[in-house]
Amino acid sequence: MKAGREAPATRGDARGSRTAERWSVESPGGVALLDIPADAARERAFEIYCSLAVRRGDGAAASHALRVLVDGAQQWSRRVPTHAGAADTLDVRLRRVVPVGRPLRIGAIGEADGAAVLRLSIVAEEDA
Repeated sequence: MKAGREAPATRGDARGSRTAERWSVESPGGVALLDIPADAARERAFEIYCSLAVRRGDGAAASHALRVLVDGAQQWSRRVPTHAGAADTLDVRLRRVVPVGRPLRIGAIGEADGAAVLRLSIVAEEDA
């Protein structure tokens, strides 16, 4: 798993303005986990994007699936046929409000049957 979570941008300046946080993780395999630490001072809202990219093998029918968990609870799950040819993707976008003092844990699990997982990514962008 690519360890490079993007640290949030500057939290504020002398005038008190804030830059929205952006967190991300990318994995070459079928599991990705993104932990966003708590903020002791404010509630935050995040747009969460999860994307699974696969490539179908030369064989017969193939499918791929993506499950997304937020704070340990499954929020979304789909299995779809994998298209022949170039890479295929399965994407989902969620929005979550995170109360003051609470962390946010996002997990994504990708599966492929008759296809190869190329990449699994999670991006969480704070509403500005």
